Amino acid sequence: MDSDADGARPVGSPAAGVVHSLSERHETLATVESLTGGLLAASIVEIAGVSGIYRGGLVVYATELKSLLADVPEDLLADRGPVDPDVAVALAEGGRRRCGADWGLATTGVAGPEPQDGKPVGLVYVAVAGPSGTEVRQLDLAGGRDHIRSATVVEALRLLAGRIHEADAAEPAESGTRTAGADGGRTDAAGAGRR
Repeated sequence: MDSDADGARPVGSPAAGVVHSLSERHETLATVESLTGGLLAASIVEIAGVSGIYRGGLVVYATELKSLLADVPEDLLADRGPVDPDVAVALAEGGRRRCGADWGLATTGVAGPEPQDGKPVGLVYVAVAGPSGTEVRQLDLAGGRDHIRSATVVEALRLLAGRIHEADAAEPAESGTRTAGADGGRTDAAGAGRR
């Protein structure tokens, strides 16, 4: 099992928890990956029963494919480069839209061994877009390329699990109906990391 940003091994499978939660909610997921190159999708599809929730994913390693396939605005990529929190959000939103999913989960960053466009090795952004808005998280990871990529997968799944948990807590217990695809903005008291 892969370790997280702190090098700890998570208890249970983060992917299994997400698949189970989305299955219970009758919601779907799409992924858009840059530095993880399909590792996130692979960790999700190894879970039994995933076909009911996983719509598909995009691996957009080349910068121009982030725009062509995942609808990231070209001017955003030109101004800031591919390793940027707003690019991560745009990837998640683009994947969600392109794949017709309730949730989009994205990764972008520098796995190394060399810095990229002035961004240090280990700088990673993971983002989720869902029915209640978007969130992005910055990770500053240490270690080699393999650890950075595997820790990114764990942390992306944790971010998604947290947003699903928040959505569950926000819904009235008596409500048996969930609306898929509504994209309202989100504001909370903490506001940290919300976009």
